[in-house]
Amino acid sequence: MKAIQERQLRLWPGVVAVVVQWLLWLVVPIVAPEATLYGILGGLACGLPILLWWLFFSRAPQLERWGAVVLMIVAAAATSRILDKSIAAGAMGFMFLGYVIPVLSLALVAAAAFSRRLADGPRRATLVAAILVACGAFALLRTEGVTGEGHSQLAWRWAKTAEQKLLTQAGNQLSALPAALVPAKTEANWPGFRGPGRDSIIPGIRIKTDWSSSPPVELWRRPIGPGWSSFAVRGDLLYTQEQRGEDEFVTCYNATTGDPVWAHRDATRFWESNGGAGPRATPTLHDGHVYTFGATGIVNALDAGDGTVLWSRNAQSDTGAKVPVWGFASSPLVVDDIVIVAAAGKLVAYDLGTGAPRWLDPDGGDSYSSPHLLTIDGVAQILLMSALGATSVAPADGKLLWKYSWPSATRIMQPAVTADGDLLISAGDGMGGIGMRRLAVDHGPAGWTTEERWTSTGLKPSFNDFVVHKGHVFGFDGGILACIDAKDGTRKWKGGQYGHGQLVLLRDQDLLLVVSEEGELALVSAASDQFRELAHFPALEGKTWNHPVLAGDRLWMRNGREMVAFRLSLAGG
Repeated sequence: MKAIQERQLRLWPGVVAVVVQWLLWLVVPIVAPEATLYGILGGLACGLPILLWWLFFSRAPQLERWGAVVLMIVAAAATSRILDKSIAAGAMGFMFLGYVIPVLSLALVAAAAFSRRLADGPRRATLVAAILVACGAFALLRTEGVTGEGHSQLAWRWAKTAEQKLLTQAGNQLSALPAALVPAKTEANWPGFRGPGRDSIIPGIRIKTDWSSSPPVELWRRPIGPGWSSFAVRGDLLYTQEQRGEDEFVTCYNATTGDPVWAHRDATRFWESNGGAGPRATPTLHDGHVYTFGATGIVNALDAGDGTVLWSRNAQSDTGAKVPVWGFASSPLVVDDIVIVAAAGKLVAYDLGTGAPRWLDPDGGDSYSSPHLLTIDGVAQILLMSALGATSVAPADGKLLWKYSWPSATRIMQPAVTADGDLLISAGDGMGGIGMRRLAVDHGPAGWTTEERWTSTGLKPSFNDFVVHKGHVFGFDGGILACIDAKDGTRKWKGGQYGHGQLVLLRDQDLLLVVSEEGELALVSAASDQFRELAHFPALEGKTWNHPVLAGDRLWMRNGREMVAFRLSLAGG
């Protein structure tokens, strides 16, 4: 019987198919991150030929062929009911399918090869055991989210998250904190999202680039609750947002020491399986107040000195918008006497002093972008990028000025204006696809007109903002840094694998300060001739999607686990 089984079993097609499957599913995303999606889909597609081989060409006994397939279906369905919620929820449900098919395929082929010389009973027991172990192993895991390329960050189900560890650590509680002893009207060094111009461009600062002799000096480091907020800085105070258990916090820290100063809490929690827990927006400082927007829609106006509530609203209920999949992510924009947030694709403006709604813009589709103040043809306007395209409204009353249709699955990035007044916008598919477009926006007697100048795939940011400098655009093409010509969209160079990180431009020095997705810090020349990395330095541990902040010689960085402050050596100092 053993000899008959060994002679009849045709293994090689299954072995070839499973090797190809794992090369696509596992190796392609490692060696070619920009092709991750195709690798994952290819790995899934290989499940079909493996199934066909096993059922019709393997020569295994019919009971084993059909019994194994039925058992795989039943085991996968049963496992899906006992998965940790981080894997079972939302998009991660598809991720489970993406993982379980290659793992089951490998288990089937390996078990068939291992047991081909065994008697019927032990052979079938081996097949059953391999299938049950392959499926059951997923019940032992949880995910801490995904990387920018869509890779799940797996951990043991029983291991504590960074947030859980923070909540149990002594000295990291945010309650009964003293008020700040600084003048309420101190001017903001870094007023909020992406800096003074909300464009990640920093003028007037030059730093030493030889980090071998003058490396960044760490001033302090401390744990922080999860969230993808960045910082606002005023004097010696540092403001951010974070999640701690069932409460969403607006927190103020001493910028020099990292010690907590005050904290405001709202009894709400946002969590989704891709990005994890916590708020997504960055606080905005204006005239002694800090304005914040939480992931579930809470808008707060707080005293910047001690956190006292001036007023609070809920943009979700004010607009009727649904909380999007990844949460509300709009950083508040202050214009004159109003503060504006985007509740998904709906703009809503509140009175700075009272919080009374002033105007509401019609729905523009889902958006994770922030309202952006621009002046085009001498006309100040608020631009919001959404799933439908670009929408421009008047700041005073929210009246529609113009629209431009360019549908996209996701809209996260901010627009930018070229030196000669054209508009640069981007569209992403969530995996670093689509690209960028340059628009001419004009205001004439007949009203507003828009005209496409070019569309480029040379730079395809997903959720990583870009900067414009000396006629060129610098940003991320998937997980790799790239530069394109703003005149025609042609790519000038591509290099440096920093993952889906963030960057700021030191304008006077032609220098990019890059934070990689892994939390490393790099200096890259903002020149169009070629990619040149000037320095590299480990700064944070763990996935880092938050924008860095640089004011004077001090740099602040954070992610969903920790925050850190560095002193950089200034050039000429």
